[in-house]
Formats: sequence, C-alpha cells, structure tokens
Amino acid sequence: MRIALFQPDIAGNVGTILRLSACFGVPCDIIEPCGFPFSDRALKRAGMDYAALAHVARHADWEVFRAAPAPGRLVLLSSKASGSLYDFAFEADDQLLFGSESAGVPEDVRTRADAAVRIPMRADLRSLNLAVSAGIALAEALRQTGQLP
Repeated sequence: MRIALFQPDIAGNVGTILRLSACFGVPCDIIEPCGFPFSDRALKRAGMDYAALAHVARHADWEVFRAAPAPGRLVLLSSKASGSLYDFAFEADDQLLFGSESAGVPEDVRTRADAAVRIPMRADLRSLNLAVSAGIALAEALRQTGQLP
C-alpha cells in the first residue's frame, strides 16, 4: 500500500499526510511540482518529528512517477468518482492517489488510474480536506487488506 499526492498545494496537508504515512508505515509518493517550497516551515510543523520517519519518494512530474516501478493498481480518490470506497475491494499493494487541493487531477491522470472511488458525504458540500481524506481512505484500505499496524 502506498499514498501518492499529485501536485499538492498546501504544506500543512502534506506534513499531516507524512505523519499519517509514518504512523501507519505506508510509503508516500509526492508528484511535483508542489504549490510550496518542500522545505517549508508549515510542512515541518504539521509533520512534526514524524515526517522524518516517513518513507517519501519525490517525483519531478507525473511522467517520472508513472515511469517508476509501481506495485499494484493506481486507485484515485476523487469527489467526482461515482463508487464508494466502502464498496471497493482494495488490494494490499494498491497506490492511493490524491489530487491537489485546488484542482484535483487533470483528465489525462484520471484516465490512467485503474479505479476511482469517493468518500461518501453530504451532497450539498464539495469535498473533505486532503489530509482528512487520506486518513479515511488509508485506514479503510489497510483495514480491508489486514494491514493495520
């Protein structure tokens, strides 16, 4: 299981996700460019000392990420997907892909995903925070595959 962040905009969210990654023992791929300097103070503050324990791979762009050897399926988490993550059968080596906070992922990235799922929520609201979404999705995927620490 891996987390992949596509061009994240907010350092605090990435820091929180790196902390999540460290706590659950799941590697995190960051697909650049990011909307902030990667050494940004907010990133360090949100990740605290846990971020240093996360296994992070940075990729210069989408094509470099896709060219890297990847285990399993690429599962896009998107508010635009129709299927619920609770009805989806995760596999142990899935990569959970999250789009940027401001724009999600472009259509060419969306079409390269093996599956797309959403976190069910009220229809009158747009989306959850990126770090909250990553926590919900990762916990469910790890639970389903028997990989919770």
